[in-house]
Amino acid sequence: MRRINGTALIIAALVATVGALAFPVWSYADRSGTGQDNLNASTVATQWGPLSATDRDFLVKVRLAGLWELPAGQQAIERAPTKAIKDTGDHLVVGHADLDRRAREVAGKLGVELPNQPNEQQQAWLRELSAASGREYEFKFANILRNAHGKVFSLIAQVRHTTRNTLIRQLASDANQTVLDHITMLEGTGMVDFDAIANEAAGGAKASPTGPPPPGGNVPAAPQPVEPNGSQQLTSQPSVPPGPPGAINTGRPEPSLSP
Repeated sequence: MRRINGTALIIAALVATVGALAFPVWSYADRSGTGQDNLNASTVATQWGPLSATDRDFLVKVRLAGLWELPAGQQAIERAPTKAIKDTGDHLVVGHADLDRRAREVAGKLGVELPNQPNEQQQAWLRELSAASGREYEFKFANILRNAHGKVFSLIAQVRHTTRNTLIRQLASDANQTVLDHITMLEGTGMVDFDAIANEAAGGAKASPTGPPPPGGNVPAAPQPVEPNGSQQLTSQPSVPPGPPGAINTGRPEPSLSP
């Protein structure tokens, strides 16, 4: 009887194994609740390509940025005691006026509803800036805006990388150029607290950093430069730093609105 029971258990295990192997395995992407399933459910078709929920969120965030950063820039031009902050305010006004126009044009074509006032957090930042003065005002201006611009960088990169919509892709490129210009100007004031930014980012990090070990006191040999070889005739030029106040490239090509 024990031998029969043992044989039966073995046979049952083999049947279960074969059944599991023979059972059709559907694509994980098709299961409800996966990232691919959510992407498909939130995406709508347009003549410029699929428009995802992330694309629409990006449009809203570009609009929100203009709604609070443009008046913050105007306030800096009027109130800041130093030229560096006034110049930065100039870049904010020029950059966001241009970017907001582009965002509204794209939203109109894609049928995306945009807000008409800053969100609660952004309104709180504006109130905080309005309540400050002198050196405190300039420090708050540089750090609140630098932190906000730095955080939107990741969304711009994600959208630029993943969007399948040509209008959103162009707007992401424009936003990247504008945000980088503003970050550069804010850092140029010399008032950005990089320790505070790094510590805040570390507090929300989930993965351990990777990279070379800390230096042990010895200066390593300089690596070989990356240089082109061959006889190609190269015509492109490296990127140039931002120009003087108001010189952000608002003459960028207009996005193509045709499919």
